This record gives sequence, structure tokens and C-alpha cells, in this order.
Amino acid sequence: MTPSSDDVLRQRLQTGFLGIIAFSLILFLLFQARFVLICLAIAVILFSLTSDAIQAISTRLKVPNWLATTLALIGITLGLIWLSTTIMSQVNVVIGRAIAYAESVQVALSALIERFGPEAETRLVAAMAEFNITGWLRSLAGQASGLLSGSLLVILFVGFMFAERTWLPVKVERLTGDPAQAARIGLIMSSIMRRVNRYLVVKTFVSALTGAAVWLIFALARLELAGAVAWLTFVLNFIPNVGSVIAWAITVALAFVLTGDPTTTIVVGAACLIAHFVLGNILDPMLTGQTLQLSSFGIILSLAFWGAIWGIAGAFLAVPIMVAVMIVCWHIPWLRPVAILLSREGLADADTASR
Repeated sequence: MTPSSDDVLRQRLQTGFLGIIAFSLILFLLFQARFVLICLAIAVILFSLTSDAIQAISTRLKVPNWLATTLALIGITLGLIWLSTTIMSQVNVVIGRAIAYAESVQVALSALIERFGPEAETRLVAAMAEFNITGWLRSLAGQASGLLSGSLLVILFVGFMFAERTWLPVKVERLTGDPAQAARIGLIMSSIMRRVNRYLVVKTFVSALTGAAVWLIFALARLELAGAVAWLTFVLNFIPNVGSVIAWAITVALAFVLTGDPTTTIVVGAACLIAHFVLGNILDPMLTGQTLQLSSFGIILSLAFWGAIWGIAGAFLAVPIMVAVMIVCWHIPWLRPVAILLSREGLADADTASR
């Protein structure tokens, strides 16, 4: 018996409402459990980055797998603790110095705005009275202090992942019940890990070069906080597209805070802008090549979505999550249109598409 048009419409409405309810529930869970989920996502990325290194060490250097895994876990632990404490200290240094220079900045801004007339000066005073910069900076310092507790949870997650690493292929095969399907899932996971790993390696290299360039510019201008600004630039460059803009804006603001001289600020800002442009728009795409195959508009959407749910951490994780979602959607027939829209040229996973 062929269903009537009313029955088909009713079924579609029910499916749509169930989809909206499921999506709302997922958003609620993502927001409520964001701290644990962020730590889990970072742990998965670290596990992916170190798995190939452990395998290479075990094979080439004839080191027992348990020893290579232990050394990797110790390295991750020391690296995360050092990175989190360094970022916290540098953020606190920048915030403390910015608060200390707050009054001198107001005087310098007032002197600068006087050239545009008394009306502009009045508006500036009113705007600065409404914008509590000191409170915002202290709030930022409080958020940075959560890095250490998050690092400890990430270390715990990575340790358990290393312990389960040997049994993962067996679990996937028993879960699917089909060796061929399990092998295909393994290929998909390998494709995701390979793309994310290359993206992170290239991003780390380019961010380090950008941070070094900013440090050199500040050092040549004989400005304080060269190391702190370089660290902030390095970290913020991991946020796609807008991270370098935020880092450059902070650099210009600090240059004006430290000098109070518009000419020096313009020179430092122009030099930092050139460094960001050359390294971020020429060297970065050259090294990344066609690895990610991500749509620029899709990156902005992913950045807005995960940034709204998970804040700054979501902005850092937007691209790796988007790569994973795009490749998984490519291998699910009814979700393939989503993968095509997220990809740059309509082919989300050329590595496994022909297998």
C-alpha cells in the first residue's frame, strides 16, 4: 500500500522535529561538558601526534614499545606543564604591565584625540568610562589560570589512550564484525590523523617563525615585553584567520601602551603586519599545500560555531574538528553533501576515495 502524501508529510515533520531535538540536546551536552570534552579533544590530538613517533622509535631504534610509550608520556607531561605555566606567566606579565600603564595610556590617547577636536575627546572619555579594561584583563588572567588543571586532565586522558592503543584495532574489528569494514575505518582514521598532524606541525612552525619575527621587531625597537608578546603571537596564530589579526592588534596596542608615541606605534605595527602577511598568507599555504582541502567559508563557520560553544579553546580546535567531520561525512553516503560543502574542491578525502 502506497502511503498518502499526508502520511509522507507527517513522517518528514516528525523526522525534522526529532532532528531538531537531537541537535539541541547535543549542543546542550557540548556546552555543559565543555571542559572535559575540550581536554579529551586535545588528548586525542596529542595521542595522534605521538603514535607515529612511538612506532618509528620502536621500529628503527629497536626500543621496546612500553619504553617508547613511557618516554612519550613523560615528554608530553613535561611539555604540557611547561607550556601551560609559561603561557600563564607571560599572560600575567602582559596584563600586569598593561594595568600599570593604564593611566599613561589614557593621557596619551587624550593628547592624540585633542587633534580631532573637543567633541571627539568627550566621546573617548565616555567610551573609556563604559569599557572596564582593567576588569576584562583580570578576567582573562583568571581564564588563563585554568590551563594547568586542564593540562593535568589531558595527561590523564593521554595515558589511558596509550594503555588502550594496542587493543584499538581488535575492538574496531569486533565492533563492526567485518574485517574489510574495520580496515576501511582504520584507513579513515589514518587519513584524519595524517591531515591533522601535518596541519599542526606546519602551524607550529609558522607560528614560531611569526613569534620570533615579532620578538625581533620589539627588540630592535627597544620595547619591553618582547618575549611575552612573542608568546602571545605564537599561541594566537593557531586560531585560523582571525588569530593573527587579534595578535597584531594586541601588538599594536602594547606598542602604544609602552611608548605613548604614535610614530613608533605605526612603525612597529607596520613591521608586524608585514611579518604576519608574509608568513601567514604566503609561507603557510605553501607548506600546507592541498593537505587540508578545506573551504575558507567552512573554516569561518567552524570557527564561529566552536568558538561560540567552547570559547577560545574551541577556536583553537575548530580546524582539526572540521577535518575529522568532513572526512567522516565523506564516507557516509547521506552526509556526503555536507563533506562536499566543507571541502575546497568538492573532494573531501582523495586518499581513501578510491579504496
